[in-house]
Amino acid sequence: MGDGLHLPAAASTLLLAAFGVLTLLPHSVVGKPVEEENAGSSALLQRVKRGWVWNQFFVLEEYTGLEPLYIGKLHSDMDKGDGSIKYILTGEGAGTTFTIDDSTGDIHAIQRLDREVKAQYVLRAQARNRLTDRPLEPESEFIVKIQDINDNEPRFLDGPYQATVPEMSKIGTSVIQLTATDADDPTYGNSARVVYSILEGQPYFSVDPKTGVVRVSLADMDRETRENYTVVIQAKDMGGQLGGLAGTTTVNITLSDVNDNPPMFDQRLYQMSVPESAPVGSVVGRIWAKDRDIGVNAEMKYSIIDGDGRDTFDISTDPTNLFGIITVKKPLNFENKPSYTLKVEGANTHLDPTFRHRGPFKDVTIVHVSVEDVDEPPLFDSPAYLIELPEDAEVGTVVKTVSARDPDAANNTVRYSIERSSDPEKFFYIEITSGALMTVRSLDREEIGWHNITVLAMEMNNPSQIASVSVAVKVSDVNDNPPSLSHYLEAVVCENAKAGQLIQTVTAVDPDEPLGGQHFYYSLAPEAANNPNFTLRDNQDNTAWILTRRGDWSQHDQTVFYLPIFISDGEQPVQTSTSTLTIRVCSCDHEGNIMSCNAEAYSLPASLSRGALIAILACIFVLLVMILLMLSLRAHRKKPYLCDEVENVHENIVRYDDEGGGEEDTEAFDIAAMWNPREAHHHLAKMRQDMLPEIESLSRYVPQACVMGGGGSDSNVHGYVLAKLLEADFDPCAPPYDSLQTYAYEGEGSVAESLSSLQSGTSNTDHEYDYLNDWGPRFKKLAEMYGSNDSEGSICPV
Repeated sequence: MGDGLHLPAAASTLLLAAFGVLTLLPHSVVGKPVEEENAGSSALLQRVKRGWVWNQFFVLEEYTGLEPLYIGKLHSDMDKGDGSIKYILTGEGAGTTFTIDDSTGDIHAIQRLDREVKAQYVLRAQARNRLTDRPLEPESEFIVKIQDINDNEPRFLDGPYQATVPEMSKIGTSVIQLTATDADDPTYGNSARVVYSILEGQPYFSVDPKTGVVRVSLADMDRETRENYTVVIQAKDMGGQLGGLAGTTTVNITLSDVNDNPPMFDQRLYQMSVPESAPVGSVVGRIWAKDRDIGVNAEMKYSIIDGDGRDTFDISTDPTNLFGIITVKKPLNFENKPSYTLKVEGANTHLDPTFRHRGPFKDVTIVHVSVEDVDEPPLFDSPAYLIELPEDAEVGTVVKTVSARDPDAANNTVRYSIERSSDPEKFFYIEITSGALMTVRSLDREEIGWHNITVLAMEMNNPSQIASVSVAVKVSDVNDNPPSLSHYLEAVVCENAKAGQLIQTVTAVDPDEPLGGQHFYYSLAPEAANNPNFTLRDNQDNTAWILTRRGDWSQHDQTVFYLPIFISDGEQPVQTSTSTLTIRVCSCDHEGNIMSCNAEAYSLPASLSRGALIAILACIFVLLVMILLMLSLRAHRKKPYLCDEVENVHENIVRYDDEGGGEEDTEAFDIAAMWNPREAHHHLAKMRQDMLPEIESLSRYVPQACVMGGGGSDSNVHGYVLAKLLEADFDPCAPPYDSLQTYAYEGEGSVAESLSSLQSGTSNTDHEYDYLNDWGPRFKKLAEMYGSNDSEGSICPV
């Protein structure tokens, strides 16, 4: 049994020339079986014959034909051509990428093959009986390798690139290394051999063709002249030969700064000015030594190296480390020195040893500072004054003479005064011209020990210039207060006290504060030196004891004793005083506890206790409350019962003092309610909007009056008034008074103009009222009243 592989003639020639046709192991290329020649070999080592075995196929990638790509043909010696053998193909891509004709064994690729996606496929083939599906040959494995073609250009996967190189770099300095990736097979041909070249960026930079390292190709490139460069690099496969594929990328190269430029002041002389009143630390101005470099290479440090103002002014660097800030170091005085000169140096703080030959990296300038004259307030000869004055100093004593002067060249006259808030009780006075501070009231250390006074100094010609100084006056102590007993001015002696018994310890107080401390002396007053009842013992420790001289004390004999005590202090001048100690005789128990100190308590009846007195007082209080309640109820019974509010009980006269607008006044009172009472309440809501009535109207709806005979309009009015009167008479809640309401329908807008009679008394002529008949129906009633008498009809209320 032998194997065979059959290909088309043209394809077979190409594959034999390029890759080899088929490797058959262990059979011959023509498919003849290989038989064992050594018949003497052991039967155990005899090889089993196989019908066909192969190793691998080769096929080019990226086939673009319309028909499936023919890979090869499988054939078994058992295949007689009668269709009884079926070829089976399994493995990677079987059925999807590769197919086999189960009758002929032809293998085709039905999909486009790409080596960069998958370089080889492992397949398995087997010949089976078509009817029984029994394998005729053992399953064999073979490989279909995809042969590469140059179909991928080199790619820069990380581009575009950013690179930095220091300025002034030497030729050949490495900037960045680029790497292009080609997806083709690097082991086959030159498809993946890449060569680099530069398309843009000469003559500043170059690229190594093999390694892709970009280097500096021009010396002394200056960042201050040009900072950014764009370089285009190309990568071409096939070793750069014609027909190779190429890819490009961009490299943005920035020159980083180095300290290769020395600083330089833009001015050789700076002029500055500062007022003499500027406080220490005030900014005078700033200077700048410009440096073409940037970042740390441009940072500066400034110093005053010479000049007459190096002790008066200071210079420091601002937070950006670029500018020099000149500040005041000491107080300025225009009168003493009006100008200063400073020699300032500015130097770089970060030097590069490579470029020291370009130095020195520092510069010097002159700063002239002028001090401006300012009208300054007066200046005291001392920042504060501390004075000690005895409290017995006489009124008018000069405490201190303060002095202030005008520091300006004008030397204006200074006037003095005391700030009133610092001496509200006006203990002191200052002489306005001399500054002599004196007392105007007596001082008392025990009342005020310290006086903190603020003295003001004001320029005569400029009152706005005021200076102040603190004057602290300490009032020193003088022994001017006598001692006196403290706390205990009363004492108690029990009736059972014996002679020589201590009844009280007394102490004294003195508001004075001598330097050596207080020391008091006690004795009985001269008038009580021979007191038969009590005696006094000075303990020499600022206390004294009061002792009894006898026993047998009784409240019935005497309840109160008065003992005068003489006290003196030990300072000069000696101050003395006499205090009276009140001693009461009290009833005590055996342990000395006080029971009673009032002799009248024994005369009270035994049956009347304190609780009884409280009960009697409580009864009296209850009786008084009951009496007041009864009087209040009686007062309420006498008051009349009124349904309306209290404020309605008064004469109710509603006045309208304004003159109406006649027929044009549509907001005035609608008199139609007087003619038709039934319509009165329908128009109740239509009231004047420009004024409020003085009281609430008392009118209520009443039934229409029944008019008996005489149906004139005057009868209607009369009936309405009578109905209202009848209602008021039978209303128990109506107030007992009449309500007068006056309505004057007249005014400038009416035909009759004003009907006011205020000036009618000035005319003695009789009035003619016949013209009222010509004024229309509104004045018909008035014409009838003055022209003829109307008959009255009878009206009965319904």
